[in-house]
Amino acid sequence: MSILVPDNTLITATVEEGRQLAMKMARLVVKATQPDAEVREQLRAVYAKDASLLIQISLVTATEFATIAAANNYWRGGPATAQD
Repeated sequence: MSILVPDNTLITATVEEGRQLAMKMARLVVKATQPDAEVREQLRAVYAKDASLLIQISLVTATEFATIAAANNYWRGGPATAQD
């Protein structure tokens, strides 16, 4: 199986790096799920024209980003509390 967490860490220096890592991880999950590059290329034509599929892709990235943000203690400031 391929590496799903680049450099084996979710820790990033900045929010932007965290977002980029989330996008990379989402791509790696797709690649691991469908390892055939030719099939992935064919499927791009399908989801590129389907707004609901593009939104689903965004949700996968958002989920990855939430995981990374938690691992980074919301970039070292700590998570917001209900009173904030």
